[in-house]
Amino acid sequence: MDTGMAGPDGVKPTLRDVARAAGVHLATASRALSDSKTRPVNPRTAALVRRAAAEIGYVPDQVARSLRTHRTPAIGVLIPDMSNPVMPPLVRGAEQVLAQHGYTTLFADTDNDPAAETQRLGMLLSWRVAGLILATARRDQPLAPELAQSKVPVVLMSRKLDATPVPSATVDESVGIAQALDHLIGLGHRRIAYLGVPLWTSAGHERWAAFRDVTRARGLAQPEHHVVVGEGYSEHDGEAALARLLAGDDPPTAVLAGNDMMALGCYAAIRRAGLTCPRDVSVVGYNDMPLTDRVEPPLTTVRVPYFDVGRQAAGLLIEALTVTDSTDRSVRLTPRLVVRASTTTSPR
Repeated sequence: MDTGMAGPDGVKPTLRDVARAAGVHLATASRALSDSKTRPVNPRTAALVRRAAAEIGYVPDQVARSLRTHRTPAIGVLIPDMSNPVMPPLVRGAEQVLAQHGYTTLFADTDNDPAAETQRLGMLLSWRVAGLILATARRDQPLAPELAQSKVPVVLMSRKLDATPVPSATVDESVGIAQALDHLIGLGHRRIAYLGVPLWTSAGHERWAAFRDVTRARGLAQPEHHVVVGEGYSEHDGEAALARLLAGDDPPTAVLAGNDMMALGCYAAIRRAGLTCPRDVSVVGYNDMPLTDRVEPPLTTVRVPYFDVGRQAAGLLIEALTVTDSTDRSVRLTPRLVVRASTTTSPR
């Protein structure tokens, strides 16, 4: 039972149409599109068949395929916290690419709970998903043994695991931190505080390490207490951390927050201290979540291309599912500093 998108005459292309367009036998076209491991097709022929299928708009019948492979036409996506503003663009990007390849997406939210993560992962595997995209937040959490045994292709999205070589689509956090620091240094700031997201997260650890390395490389001797990394990453966490620093003997003239929520909390702490942003304290956020250009003052922040990260993660998984000689590889995207009104020259 073949199906696909309807052509100009309203008739859906069939596998036989693909074989005819590629100039190969029907069985060869079938093996090429199903990525047969027992009778693999010559890579050049397989590429010819896939190109022909794309040109005529053929989409394989995923239900029929699932009966042959014992896998459902679905991809499981494990996310740590859907309320986190960075998650919607990530999953939208991934879902868009997966849908283009005929896959349904099954989402499972773990609420950053390791036990829930293990349970949700087992649930997705029990549904015999064709592949998995994991946005697990914890950098030191090993993949479940049942996942390794299942041999289901896995890609990490916006996360890396320290000890496990798994394909991933991530952001070069060191570039974003360097851009933010160089911007503040260029404005004359020397006492720059860093309020980081938890170090048990992949992004949190990389951003913290980048702040440490860049300040050293630029010759800034930051007081140890100006680097604050806790267990939270909310507005309240940012407000409380900066309030303590502003009440100290050597308050910072600028703050680099580990995410935009903490940066907005810094606004509240600055107001409570009877100061203004950016005249007294400049603030830089991270992520460029929606509406950060509408707050007062509009937030200078590091824009992370989360939608593209999601697309890249899904693309890596599709590659693992369809390319016979696919090698495990990872993709790192580059963030970009967006300068708005929350930063200005140092007051002292």
